[in-house]
Amino acid sequence: MTSSFEFHPFPARPSDAERDRVLDVLREGAAQGKLSHDTFVRRMELALAARRSEDLRLLTADLRPEGGGWSERMFGAVSAVSGFPERMRRAWQAERLPKLMLPEPGPYPLRIGRDPSNGLRLSHDTVSRVHAELVLRSGAWVLRDLGSTNGTTVNGRRVTGTALVREGDHIGFGQMVFRLTAR
Repeated sequence: MTSSFEFHPFPARPSDAERDRVLDVLREGAAQGKLSHDTFVRRMELALAARRSEDLRLLTADLRPEGGGWSERMFGAVSAVSGFPERMRRAWQAERLPKLMLPEPGPYPLRIGRDPSNGLRLSHDTVSRVHAELVLRSGAWVLRDLGSTNGTTVNGRRVTGTALVREGDHIGFGQMVFRLTAR
């Protein structure tokens, strides 16, 4: 005989705190260039729709810190080898790129674009009127795309929102690419 009070052990849904931790890891992975924009957006959608904690863990499995088990070391090795051609191309191109000096820190961000009122005016058809801005926050340089038509890139990856940048990075505004240098 079956009771109407039978208990079915379905896994508990992930808590908001678990989702927030996963979303933070995904944001950091995107900021570090480990995720493309499309992958980042898709994983964010999956994290918000996840019904089990295991589903959340799978979304960040490839973003865990290096080291540890054999599979993590193998993943790191494959990642390093597959990224070699891009690193080689960037190294070959680095010295030929025009330099863009980081501005003196100040209270206002450096605006970049075609408009004459910008702090850095770039007269190129692929640069938006008000394209991006560069600002020093808490000791780190932050580049923010201001809704440009042809995009802002850091080391070949499109910036959506903000990205941390440092000396030696290649930053692009439309089709104009520069190598960041310090004073």
